Amino acid sequence: MAYATLSHSLILSSSSRFSRLSRLLRHTNPLPVPRFRCYCSDESSPSPSVKKRVVSGVQPTGSIHLGNYLGAIKNWVTLQDTYETLFFIVDLHAITLPYDVQELRKATRDTAALYLACGVDISKASVFVQSHVRAHVELMWLLSSSTPIGWLQKMTQFKEKSRKEGGENASVSLLTYPVLMAADILLYKSDFVPVGEDQKQHLELARDLAQRVNNLYGGRKWKKLGGRGGSIFKIPEPLIPQVGARVMSLTDGLSKMSKSAPSDQSRINLLDSKDLIADKIKRCKTDSFAGLEFDNAERPECNNLLSVYQIVSGKTKEEVMGECKDMSWGTFKPLLADAVIEHLSPIQVRYEEITAESAYLDKVLSEGADRATEIAESTIQNLKQAMGFYI
Repeated sequence: MAYATLSHSLILSSSSRFSRLSRLLRHTNPLPVPRFRCYCSDESSPSPSVKKRVVSGVQPTGSIHLGNYLGAIKNWVTLQDTYETLFFIVDLHAITLPYDVQELRKATRDTAALYLACGVDISKASVFVQSHVRAHVELMWLLSSSTPIGWLQKMTQFKEKSRKEGGENASVSLLTYPVLMAADILLYKSDFVPVGEDQKQHLELARDLAQRVNNLYGGRKWKKLGGRGGSIFKIPEPLIPQVGARVMSLTDGLSKMSKSAPSDQSRINLLDSKDLIADKIKRCKTDSFAGLEFDNAERPECNNLLSVYQIVSGKTKEEVMGECKDMSWGTFKPLLADAVIEHLSPIQVRYEEITAESAYLDKVLSEGADRATEIAESTIQNLKQAMGFYI
């Protein structure tokens, strides 16, 4: 993030099939682009025209579901119009628990294809695979030397997942993956990171690590070693969308919709068939209260399903309440199913187009990794210089 605006334009083949896909993936959602003062440039006088940077990613484990889409990827499509954006497939995080080797390879490509099918525009955002930029792992190791082990042992997800894995049988990567997540963020000197409420703890670790490294190696200490001085890392801020930030399970309104939930009934996958989506919504958990309403703590399933309907229909909260407040579940569920199917149908069509052109997807990921590496390598060089490495 210590560099000027990342301008990422993928030069497509002149063949008709690539041109067709190029037109297919180019979405125009014109939003006013504010002019920001840049605080992430290596230059002493940053240009006011440089956009602030946002990074985010999704693990290629299981199927991308409605929660991933409404809580993250759909928001990326809006963010890419205002910010400099890097969206990657976090495959290194996918190996902290036992996994299927063949499935990881396929899921990585499928996830990348879904990014594009959902509207991520390669003329505005860099799309790449995490492991294709080796600096992620190198920065993780450098940050590990400054990370107190007590910080990692306090992480809620480590406690929960290590307990499931049998304590001492849990892998070391399960303990240290928050450091890799911090590296994912700090490597690109991100200004903002889109996170759900349940991910705030990991962002806080990244912020704490950035400040710790800045204090240990930045400022005058770095300048004495020939560096520019000042902060090595930017302290990232969270971006938490007001709507859709946390889509809940179809079988439990108090639990987040998750890839790892044992029952596929608990989630709507982006590639589910129309009949399957309708069946899952028909069978989803509801309550016995009369009417429908938002924000009643005693009705988590009702709030979740209304929120999903609000987002996929593009209506305001007030419009949804005016339409649905007096409905029964028997009336509302088919309405919700139709809205979800209609919203996901064009994504499924675009996904099939993209996956049919493997060379196109390979090129997208290669170009994205090249642009990300250009930023990442400079960050690594700055840190290694500040830490006293011979470079």
